[in-house]
Amino acid sequence: MKIICIGRNYVNHAKELGNIITSEPLFFLKPSSAIQPKGHPFFIPFFSNDIHYEVELVIKISKAGKHIEERFAHNYYSQIGLGIDFTARDIQQECKEKGLPWEKAKGFDGSAQISRIFIDKSSLDLDNISFSLEKNSEQVQIGNSKEMCFNFDTIIAYISKFYSLRIGDLIYTGTPEGVGPVKAGDKLIGFIGKQEMLKVLVR
Repeated sequence: MKIICIGRNYVNHAKELGNIITSEPLFFLKPSSAIQPKGHPFFIPFFSNDIHYEVELVIKISKAGKHIEERFAHNYYSQIGLGIDFTARDIQQECKEKGLPWEKAKGFDGSAQISRIFIDKSSLDLDNISFSLEKNSEQVQIGNSKEMCFNFDTIIAYISKFYSLRIGDLIYTGTPEGVGPVKAGDKLIGFIGKQEMLKVLVR
């Protein structure tokens, strides 16, 4: 199982971090060990002093494929979930400044929170999915799939040029503006529409 994450897929988020918008999807990988065991709190890693939350819609691949044409991409997933891509922002910035890969800032253990439930795509308007994140009962992020630079089908077709997709692979589709730091004691709750999808306690 692979975890594939799309970066800079929301214009305002790219702007808030001072990043340019790319003409093709930008993606990176997290290892399967990044998925937090269900029910466990998220423990802030010792090596970072600036862990940020990033809430994202997540595609679960339901059919294996490679070199998928965009017009057929809808056949390769049937469910949408919600995830949090935790990022060691200080480590990421240090790596960027040195021109180094920054997987260690994104792929550490527990950095891929994922909802226990997924929603059948047939019950969603895929081009108009609203989602949000609350931190300590205050809404800190709100986004909508219609604001993505690259939609679900474009993302799947593009990734499949480089990697074979397998059943169970997860694709994090990017985060909207409003990312920010967490500290021990924080409680994060993520929603698709008004449906609560995940809850994360920070330790």
